[in-house]
Amino acid sequence: MTETGLIIESVSHDYGGKVVVQDVSLRVGPGELVCLLGPSGCGKTTTLRIAAGLEAPRKGRVFLGGRLVSGGGTHLPPEHRNVGFLFQDYALFPHLNVLGNVEFGLDRMAKAERRARALAVLDQVGMTAYADAWPHQLSGGQQQRVALARALAPHPKLMLLDEPFSGLDKRLRDQVRDETLHVLKTSGVSTLMVTHDPEEAMFMADRIAVMRAGKVVQMGEPALLYNRPVDSFVASTFGEINVIEANVAGGAVETAVGRFAASGLAEAQAAGVLIRPEGVTLTPAADGEAVVLVSHHLGRSCLVHLRVEKEGMAPQHLHARLPGSICPAEGARVRLHIDSAQAFVFPAGAEGA
Repeated sequence: MTETGLIIESVSHDYGGKVVVQDVSLRVGPGELVCLLGPSGCGKTTTLRIAAGLEAPRKGRVFLGGRLVSGGGTHLPPEHRNVGFLFQDYALFPHLNVLGNVEFGLDRMAKAERRARALAVLDQVGMTAYADAWPHQLSGGQQQRVALARALAPHPKLMLLDEPFSGLDKRLRDQVRDETLHVLKTSGVSTLMVTHDPEEAMFMADRIAVMRAGKVVQMGEPALLYNRPVDSFVASTFGEINVIEANVAGGAVETAVGRFAASGLAEAQAAGVLIRPEGVTLTPAADGEAVVLVSHHLGRSCLVHLRVEKEGMAPQHLHARLPGSICPAEGARVRLHIDSAQAFVFPAGAEGA
């Protein structure tokens, strides 16, 4: 096994007989950032802890830098794996100043070398001017940058991030995660990150592993998961979804908003048509099939609630998300256009629908 980066191979784990990770396999290549994305309790943090060496998997193997670190009777503890950690609680040492915090993990270096390396990574995260400051004197964003510098200082083989931005307000969170992404990419370190925020995962990750009930449901680049979800759970993970129920007839489903191909589904099978609100566009038309019930202006976008009426079918409630400059008046009649790339057909009752 000569490949660098992280390899998790057929890993399973349980707590007191309750399985929390089931046959998970994934790779994080050199310089790659992979996000584990999913709801609370899906197993993503346990997977991260297994990569760190904080948990020994019941089954499977873990390789780091081409070396077996867990499995087959081997389990290397975290302190011998050369991994960096960045968690929601930055855990800076209150009795050490910023420079002392970053130097803490460099005890094998000579004093001058240790100081030089600490100052170099503080410069990398834009915190050199705060080298003599104490943690309590820093803002949340500054503390996060110091924690990142401390984690990167020993030249780790792998960086592990567990919801590192969730404690920050939205404005600061956007800024800090942008800065963190640039630092991680510049450093070239392999990174595995846990988040429950799909927008954050798409912003940060080269690839995303969507997890549910301890399993990786789908893994790939953000665009692949968004545009080609394997099931309704993955589709709904990346934002609000309109769901229309119908039965398959002639290889398709007929709905109040159009006809959609139902490849792979049996004749007369119950199906769910999932349509992203951003895949719905509107054109004013006096004879349009939909009426605007409510328009919510949300700044850069407008969320429109629609009642769709088609003869012979039950009325359908639908949401459309339009640019903020387009917010139709309530009561207006509109004609719909559905972007087929933003509509998916899956078996009815599938998990996540």
